[in-house]
Amino acid sequence: MKILLLNDMGAPHGGAELLTLSLRAGLRERGHDARLFASSAGSEAGPSEADYTCFGTTSHLRSLNRVVNLSAPLRLRQALREFQPDVVHVRMFLSQLSPLILPLLRRVPTLYHATLSETICPTGLKMLPDGSACHQPCGTVCLRNGCLSRRAWAPLMLQQKLWRRWRDAFDLIVANSASMRDRLLENGIGPVEVLWNGVPVVPARPPLTGPPTVTCAGRLSREKGLDVLIRAFGAVVETIPAARLLIAGSGPEQEPLQRLVHELRLDPKVRIMGQMSMQEMECAFSTGWVHAVPSRVEESFGLTAAEAMMRGTAVVASNAGGLAEITVDGETGLLVPPGDAVALADSLLRVLSNRDLAEQWGRNARRHAMLQMDRERWIDGLVNFYHHLTSGRQMHRDA
Repeated sequence: MKILLLNDMGAPHGGAELLTLSLRAGLRERGHDARLFASSAGSEAGPSEADYTCFGTTSHLRSLNRVVNLSAPLRLRQALREFQPDVVHVRMFLSQLSPLILPLLRRVPTLYHATLSETICPTGLKMLPDGSACHQPCGTVCLRNGCLSRRAWAPLMLQQKLWRRWRDAFDLIVANSASMRDRLLENGIGPVEVLWNGVPVVPARPPLTGPPTVTCAGRLSREKGLDVLIRAFGAVVETIPAARLLIAGSGPEQEPLQRLVHELRLDPKVRIMGQMSMQEMECAFSTGWVHAVPSRVEESFGLTAAEAMMRGTAVVASNAGGLAEITVDGETGLLVPPGDAVALADSLLRVLSNRDLAEQWGRNARRHAMLQMDRERWIDGLVNFYHHLTSGRQMHRDA
């Protein structure tokens, strides 16, 4: 089968990009001809690894590019003509590619894979400036609540209008959690199928030794709640002075977080290690007793939690969105209210003060991940969707 994957960026940075590249590799391993169309926008992790590219930028021009990227439909038309895919799989498209690509997809079976709230929220976060969740449809409320500036509001409302106008380009919509499905349905987008993400099987971590260690990975941005984690960890070390916190990732909050670590006098105990490859992170996190995912927003899935569970590490995560689905409270870890540093500290202490419990929940977590979040199972599900789409189109033609 010939499958064209579409994603805003093809650089190996961020969960969506890494998953897309992993999917392309997995499909190719199965004998499918899978190719990636993405913008040329790169990142600190490297340039785009797409097979076909259009213009992309992370400069100030991005605000215009994400609404009307004139390069995207031109280059996509060429790619469709050259490759002639059996199915198109669209992932993130409103940050670089823009809605202008959608009319071209009406002639080919197309799946939209909702992994972010970009189609129902111009910021993609569904989070208000105070850090609380937003439950209102986008519109003038985005301006009143201060989520968007006056300068950004009109173009992003146009973007939302354009994508909804051409949404019939999608023959099937798949969400990576029931939470994401429900958000889409609440905003009039459906029907929606659900398929959890998958992560590669990795060797189980070694038995826990050394100091009780908390791990965390992700973009260092406000919605990820790393400041909440650092404050919670400050309370943890009052009880367990030997505890350590390892944070992998980069982003706009890196310097403020480093200052917070210094203000709380946690410098020797907290390491913000920057962007790391998967291999580097697996090695660094192999000593972790518990993995924290303190997101303020409702994560549509929670990729770093799944990776930790596959490693055999217990998870303490925010009780919202996809994290609340994939974390089994009291069996593979604990769930805490988003933004609650006290509850987070208490939950971390429960695991860090009991090595046997950390080992037990870690074993449970790995078993759960192997059964429910294995990458091969995920790809099986997507290939089934592809076959359904192509057979459905053929039946329609025959009729």
